Amino acid sequence: MWRNRNVWLILIGEFIAGLGLWLGIIGNLEFLQNHVPSDFFKSLILFTGLLAGVLVGPLAGRVIDSNKKKTVLLYSGFARMLSVVFMLLALKYSSVLWMVCFMVAIQISAAFYFPALQAAIPLIVAEKDLLAMNGIHMNVATIARILGTALGGALLVVMNLYSLYIGSMVAYALLFVSTFFLMIQEETSQHKNNQHSKASFKEIVPVLEQIPIVKIALILMIIPYLFIGGFNLMVINISELQHDSSIKGLLYVTEGICFMIGAFIVKRISINKDLLKWMYSFTMIIALAHLSLFFAHIKIASVVSFGLFGLAVGCFFPIVTTIFQTKVSKDFHGRFFSFKNMLDRVMFQIVLLGTGLLLDTIGLQWMVVVFGSISLVLVFYFIMKNKKGQSDYVSRQDTIA
Repeated sequence: MWRNRNVWLILIGEFIAGLGLWLGIIGNLEFLQNHVPSDFFKSLILFTGLLAGVLVGPLAGRVIDSNKKKTVLLYSGFARMLSVVFMLLALKYSSVLWMVCFMVAIQISAAFYFPALQAAIPLIVAEKDLLAMNGIHMNVATIARILGTALGGALLVVMNLYSLYIGSMVAYALLFVSTFFLMIQEETSQHKNNQHSKASFKEIVPVLEQIPIVKIALILMIIPYLFIGGFNLMVINISELQHDSSIKGLLYVTEGICFMIGAFIVKRISINKDLLKWMYSFTMIIALAHLSLFFAHIKIASVVSFGLFGLAVGCFFPIVTTIFQTKVSKDFHGRFFSFKNMLDRVMFQIVLLGTGLLLDTIGLQWMVVVFGSISLVLVFYFIMKNKKGQSDYVSRQDTIA
């Protein structure tokens, strides 16, 4: 795997793009904190961009399946770079409206870029190396997140917000250049267009019905998203609860390091093992980590909770990504990963809005009880369903040809 030049290009590109992404996110949080006082309105602004990504999802799926993955990556990467211009205008005019335009543009480009990348990885890496590749890929993204947040925080001390977004734009430009050097072996665009000319995005539904383990994995993804969706808002509230601004960086770093440890550990899980049981185990740990934030007013307790979450989610995501890449036929990868991307965004939107509303009404400690309880109920529901004779149903390993 390591002799494959494309693997290095993808990992280097992910690292560069991750730096740009998190420089932008730090800038977004600072801009919102300066211009929008309400947590709910902050989440509502972020919601608009995510909604735009959902609306273009069906189109993105068809485009990815009927064109070369590299072509889609190039066009979406270029759009991602140009979208930063809207945020520079937002800074110049202190305008939330321009920020909304930025959120819409960057989320639309991401709706094409990330499903295309997930569909490209199985064309580059052998199936036996997919679990390791997905874990390493997520580790690289996490390292970029840790360095990006640290760099963003440092730059804010000595420079203005313009510098963060210029840095973000440069990172996206470097990603765009690196994409040119990818060599992906796939069918020609003309042949793929003929093959998928009558393809419909709706065809993904019967595909999911025939691969139950994929459907279960999609549903279980709700649990980590209940935590991730409100991640930044929770960090801000924990900081206020403890009257300690330094806890923000500590929580980000702890979760990131534990995520990398989890992604390293998961490489030792054989692809032939019962991955569904592993998913149940890690989602249970995520739910418990969420519930433990009831004690977020205690510094060590909040750090342990975020560390436990990072460890569990670092194992969970490579497993479900490998299931998706191996159990769904490559002919459906574009539509499937766009469908998954849409579900991710819908879940993220609901959790984001719910987090903002609950933080403004019942507060952090009771919010985590609500979300953690929902997670536990969901996990126990599927465990009990399996014990009642559904294990054969969910364990089918059929791949749609």
